[in-house]
Amino acid sequence: MKSFFVIIGSLLFLVSIVAHIYIKLALRPKNDSDFDDIYWEFENTHPGFARYSKLCRITFAGMVLGTLLLFLALVF
Repeated sequence: MKSFFVIIGSLLFLVSIVAHIYIKLALRPKNDSDFDDIYWEFENTHPGFARYSKLCRITFAGMVLGTLLLFLALVF
């Protein structure tokens, strides 16, 4: 059980970190986009920013879950 938590937790953590870095670098709205013209209250309705924001939250949750699994492997 401990080795299962270590393997799954470390894979999830590493994949989530790589995906998060890729999302932050490649999918971030560019400087020349029309995103700056949108009022700040409606920024989540912009399709590019909404996708970017959703993927950042998913990959961050994957990192947290991977860390939790590694912690459980350490404790049990």
